[in-house]
Amino acid sequence: MTAPTPWILVLDTATSTIVVAAGTRDGQVLEAEAFEGRYRHSQELLPAVDRLLGRVGLRLRDLGAVIVGTGPGAFTGLRVGLATAKTLAHELDVPVIGIATSAALLEAVGGAGARLWLPSGPRERLLICADEAPVRTHDGVASDEAPGDLAVDLAARASDAALERGRDAVARLPASLLRLGLARLAAGESDDPERLVPAYAVQPRGAPASDSEGGVAWSRDPR
Repeated sequence: MTAPTPWILVLDTATSTIVVAAGTRDGQVLEAEAFEGRYRHSQELLPAVDRLLGRVGLRLRDLGAVIVGTGPGAFTGLRVGLATAKTLAHELDVPVIGIATSAALLEAVGGAGARLWLPSGPRERLLICADEAPVRTHDGVASDEAPGDLAVDLAARASDAALERGRDAVARLPASLLRLGLARLAAGESDDPERLVPAYAVQPRGAPASDSEGGVAWSRDPR
């Protein structure tokens, strides 16, 4: 196979699953790898990119853009993913496009009314719906869920059906991030690496708990 030029790198470290993928400008996923991060994102991410290059016969100098998931997610994983994406984009002088991981997960299942549940620490969960402010809730029971909800990284804290839909969404995450990122790229959009920041699912001490309307006020990394 002749490697496409330029090609697109897709990264996501917002969930417990590290996602690394290569795609084309027309939205085809050439190769994807998804594996448990095991809290070793800084050790695992770049080797995964290197493996990807080797399997598909790609070269970094032919990279056309980097698409990266921005969360919400855990502090360490997101910082590693965003730092890697921004460094590659800066050093290779290519666009970097940030896409909310939550938006990509919801897009992956294709449900207009789908709702996504994510962990926000050991006792709380985030409920995310398209075009609505996220809401942080105390751990509830499966009766809190609506038909079609999906849950990610909430083993024993969500229904089996929601967890299964969440696993399916994560499996489709490379293609979804690629689609959403390419749509922004086609519109002439990209992000300033210095202003592209992650959204953390758990706020650091001192961060406001909510906005004026009761939704979650994301902790935004200023760097």
